[in-house]
Amino acid sequence: MASIKVIQPGLATYVEDSGRYGYYHLGIPPGGALDQLSFKAGNLLLGNDENAAALEVSLMGPVLEFSEKSYVAITGAQMTPIVNGEKQAAYSVIEIPAGGKLSFDFLRGGARAYICVKGGIDVPVVMGSRSTYPLGGIGGYKGRKLQVNDSLPIGSFEAIPQVGKCLPNEFKVTLQPEETLRVIMGLQDYKLTEESVRGLFEDTFVVSSEADRTGYRFKTGRKFQYKNLPQPFGAGSDPSNIPDACYPVGSMQAPGGNEPIVLLRDAPSGGGFAMYCTVISCDLDTMGQLPPNHKVRFKSVNMEEALMARKAYQARLHRLREILQ
Repeated sequence: MASIKVIQPGLATYVEDSGRYGYYHLGIPPGGALDQLSFKAGNLLLGNDENAAALEVSLMGPVLEFSEKSYVAITGAQMTPIVNGEKQAAYSVIEIPAGGKLSFDFLRGGARAYICVKGGIDVPVVMGSRSTYPLGGIGGYKGRKLQVNDSLPIGSFEAIPQVGKCLPNEFKVTLQPEETLRVIMGLQDYKLTEESVRGLFEDTFVVSSEADRTGYRFKTGRKFQYKNLPQPFGAGSDPSNIPDACYPVGSMQAPGGNEPIVLLRDAPSGGGFAMYCTVISCDLDTMGQLPPNHKVRFKSVNMEEALMARKAYQARLHRLREILQ
């Protein structure tokens, strides 16, 4: 069976697919690619099922050796792939010879790249997904990020993809110097003072170095302030605490009123911190591409606006499928 040997793992490289659904009530989050559109684009370029497992690379690329001739597509963050010392085009189908080594130039934009391989990464399916859940130690490759000398099996395939086939520019990751993330207010926004709510939408936030698949911390100049409300039984004395509750993916909390944290696809499914708003689902791809020190503004939208944004996102994905299939 064809395989990939990990020579250098990069900063944090995981096996991911589109996610593990139906187990959130048991405390297992969905996981899966943080930038779903880029992940699916790479698979569609290769003629894979769009859910085929791939490698998600954070900030610094790995060095990989392929045992057999293989075909890959690199999407997401702007990282130039290098095959046996020669630079190749990202966002296109690349052929790698047997024994060939794939490495990467420096990151030039975004935060997460996807290494999609024809046939997919053929790790076992666990609870309906090949995605890695590191906090639980399940899925992916041994339930963890990649390490030196790991060997990843590649799934079999018949049709050879078109080498050089490119992703249209409209589906490449391009970040604005200051990105806007749309949120719906709630569930416990009533705890914040009006000044703090205004600050959430007036201030410019900066992505902290504490930004990973579990959640993104944002640095800001002022703490959240709270109304003088009685704490419910079991919530503790800190006004940022609540009785334990479920956490939606994308929900924002600020323990102690300090720097807000937006929970992502590997976050715990619940806990005791108040949630002030939730980033809408179709903006999570953008959020997963924000590197440390990137500037962000938050914008409040209502449910109707959020559903319209989701409809536009789904139409964009449909267009991607039509172009590449």
